Amino acid sequence: MAIPRSLLRFFLMALTIVCMVVGLNNCTSSTPSNTAVSPSVVSSAAPQTSSGDSKININSAILSELDKLEAKLGVPALSNRIQASRPYGSIEDLVSKQVIDQAQFDQIKDQVTIEDIVLTGEAKDVDYMTKLGLMKGHMLVAGELLALNLPEQAEPHLGHPVEEIYVDLQDQLPERKVADFSGVLTKVQDLVKSKPGDPQVKAAYDKAMVAIDQAIAALSTTQRKDPAFTLQVINEMLDTAAAEYTAAISDGKISAAIEYQDSRGFVQYAKDTLLKGIEPPLAQKSVTVASQLTTEMAQLYKAWPEAVPPTAPVVSVDKVVAQVKSIEKASVAARS
Repeated sequence: MAIPRSLLRFFLMALTIVCMVVGLNNCTSSTPSNTAVSPSVVSSAAPQTSSGDSKININSAILSELDKLEAKLGVPALSNRIQASRPYGSIEDLVSKQVIDQAQFDQIKDQVTIEDIVLTGEAKDVDYMTKLGLMKGHMLVAGELLALNLPEQAEPHLGHPVEEIYVDLQDQLPERKVADFSGVLTKVQDLVKSKPGDPQVKAAYDKAMVAIDQAIAALSTTQRKDPAFTLQVINEMLDTAAAEYTAAISDGKISAAIEYQDSRGFVQYAKDTLLKGIEPPLAQKSVTVASQLTTEMAQLYKAWPEAVPPTAPVVSVDKVVAQVKSIEKASVAARS
């Protein structure tokens, strides 16, 4: 019987913690390590690949980011394996730790890094908003599943915001004057896990959504309504959605419902909230580009007809990826 991916993630996360503790203990040895982790790099933007995309830090990236590597290589549960083998002293450790083989490494070596990037300026704000957008996507699809009386399917999506994403944001919250809201996220997950039929579930869910919205509101209204800024966030979310959709499909079937649902939530939030929020200024600049983006986003969303996935995808991975690239191209024209 196949092990549910959510359970596998939990196990591997626990294993990661054990490995990190062991690694820390080893650091106290009088014998210096032969491989030192690269020092932090302070930058206004993450390291770039040859195509201009940001590199993925294999020591700190959340699972949704690592899923981009999993999708490219077509290796099931690769994101979990990368996470479980942390920390890495070099990107080549992916091979030496037998996470992937040399041929696979050669395909992604230009996409990964171990540099600890400290984002500044707009790049930091885009990253902040993107991660909160991913939280909203998880919550939206969880809400759909709760409405369908499927709490067991909803629960992992309620867990992802606090288990995978929050840790990447918590250091920024004080400087943005945002109160800690991890407890609010945890409460709704725990309620759905232990008392899915409890009337308090809806109130807890709504409170969690409000908490995420309040964190988003730390960004200025001007920035959030700026098409150039928001389109960067949309593109980041769609890239992640395409990776999750790719990881969901194998042998012509949707084999990983969680990844399918993740990608649905991300596209839904990008389409119904982010793009809709900037339609007026977009149309003022170019009615043609605004109409194109709206049409293409609606077309992309057809890949997810329902929250519960069909047996086989209604849109191929290649078409989804091509649609995302087309939207990114149109958004570049909108920002120019």
